[in-house]
Amino acid sequence: QVQLVESGGGLVQAGGSLRLSCAASGRTFSSYAMGWFRQAPGKEREFVAAISWGGRTTYYKDSVKGRFTISRDNAKNTVDLRMNSLKPEDTAVYYCAAGSAGPTITEYEYDYWGQGTQVTVSS
Repeated sequence: QVQLVESGGGLVQAGGSLRLSCAASGRTFSSYAMGWFRQAPGKEREFVAAISWGGRTTYYKDSVKGRFTISRDNAKNTVDLRMNSLKPEDTAVYYCAAGSAGPTITEYEYDYWGQGTQVTVSS
């Protein structure tokens, strides 16, 4: 069982930066791939970024490549999403997720989800 708690969301102007963090409970954190997803108002939840259990493999949604960076610290049981050059279209609730299937862009392959943190980018 893994419990996930996101933090770091907020309101930022376009072009600004935010760092989201996800704290995980449970001694098996390092055995899970981790992902970040987001859901904008009126839209379905979508993949943003994923990282393998060891941190060597990462995947990104095309529209965030070069702007967002996912990283993890298995000693601290945390996974971060650094977001630079934010755009209004990045506005959404951001969720972290843990999955035993490996880093994947597919939502249903993640087993555990956090409650989400709101990111709002003003123009």
